[in-house]
Amino acid sequence: MKITFYGHACIGIEVSGKHILVDPFISANEKAAHIDVNHLKADYILITHAHQDHTLDVEVIAKNNNSVIVSNWEIATYYGNKGLQYHPMNHGGSWQFDFGKVKYVAAVHSSSFPDGTYGGNPGGFVIEGEHKNIYISGDTALTMDMKLIPMRTKLDLAIFPIGNNFTMDVEDAIIASDFVDCDKILGCHYDTFGFIVIHHEEAIKKFFDAGKDLMLLEIGKSIEL
Repeated sequence: MKITFYGHACIGIEVSGKHILVDPFISANEKAAHIDVNHLKADYILITHAHQDHTLDVEVIAKNNNSVIVSNWEIATYYGNKGLQYHPMNHGGSWQFDFGKVKYVAAVHSSSFPDGTYGGNPGGFVIEGEHKNIYISGDTALTMDMKLIPMRTKLDLAIFPIGNNFTMDVEDAIIASDFVDCDKILGCHYDTFGFIVIHHEEAIKKFFDAGKDLMLLEIGKSIEL
């Protein structure tokens, strides 16, 4: 399983010969100016919630790739009504796709499209595939619901927002990693805007001191699980 960071909260996943893209916000992100959305592959696009900084490039990428959009009912049908392929889910439900099993889990945040359309309740994804399991929390506060995840799935990687103000901060993300019983963390949702700038070395040290590994990838860089 290959994981690529495309900036902000956008993650690419390559597994079982399929390309999955999560929360594509690239074209308006100055830090990701070297990433061309028209060259991204996406058999599936997973969307955690409807905010613009997670959905901006959904339509162009989906049209370019004939992607299947996977999200909650409100978000999935929003794009379905635009003629795009979609698979709706809701909290607690799971589905066996051709790349692995996906479960839609709870997040504590808000969710609406830029045009004001209701985006349903926000969520995250647990993906089980190729003997590697990952949790993408989406934008969220620290929540006790995270403790439910390791009851069903042993994680190899957890992807958490760490920028504070709109989501968890570093300290809460460390607690979240305890809750989900995973010591390998990929940070996201930081530095894109002034509200969420972090001190990288300090964040990495806090995780290290807690016996955990925080990875802050450069945009466009990848890791293999």
